[in-house]
Amino acid sequence: MQEVYNATVTGKILLTQELMILRLRSDESRDEFKAGQFTQIGLLAAESRSAHSTVPIDELSDDFLIKRPYSIASAKTETRDFEFYISHVKSGQLTPRLFSLQQGNRMWIDDKIMGIFSLNDVPAKTNIVMIATGTGLAPYISFLRSHIADHPEINMAVIHGAANPWDLGYYSELTLLQKLFKNFHYFPTLLKADNSWTGLHGYIEQHLKAGLLEENGIENHPDKTHYFLCGNPKMVESVSSFLFEKKFTKNTKNSPGALHIEEY
Repeated sequence: MQEVYNATVTGKILLTQELMILRLRSDESRDEFKAGQFTQIGLLAAESRSAHSTVPIDELSDDFLIKRPYSIASAKTETRDFEFYISHVKSGQLTPRLFSLQQGNRMWIDDKIMGIFSLNDVPAKTNIVMIATGTGLAPYISFLRSHIADHPEINMAVIHGAANPWDLGYYSELTLLQKLFKNFHYFPTLLKADNSWTGLHGYIEQHLKAGLLEENGIENHPDKTHYFLCGNPKMVESVSSFLFEKKFTKNTKNSPGALHIEEY
């Protein structure tokens, strides 16, 4: 039944009961991809579900392959070892099974890597602002791992919104990058942090409106800066509205723009 599997779990980091970093190695290498792209991963319905999940309404046959798209967090040169940042959807079909995986377990990964959410359309010497909530951070980790050393002449920033400090995946890595690269800025902002949190509080858009980026040398103009948005639809809508007022336009296959939105 498991002959459909073509990858092995090499690592599982539980950040909380609801967030994890999953690493796997495919049996065969893929072609080098563009940082920010996504692929599908999957498990058979016969696999066990996590103890913290709820039973879904729809029942699936054991041999049904459940697959979903996830942004790749690993660098574009990692063509066998893939990393994913995953949130536990308790009533979902796939993530409760993913959260039950252990190192050495087998699973499926698509041989196709897709998406136009990449830095390829960003003009040279243009600042890059990456905005995310939750696991929408994943493609930016791939951006940074793949490209940060190649862009000393521009400012790069990550603004990551979350509820609590423990929801800030990749906090240590991003903090280290900020220390190593003078042109990189990391702005985590929290909604439910107590007084022990000394960083930003509140919604992402309120910091944009208050001039957070301009204070750090990033010009808020479509000729100077490209924005990337990935995460909660309400955040995407709110930040997009703010940027539309600043004359930013959405980047599409047929119409280049300085606002890039990840949409599966």
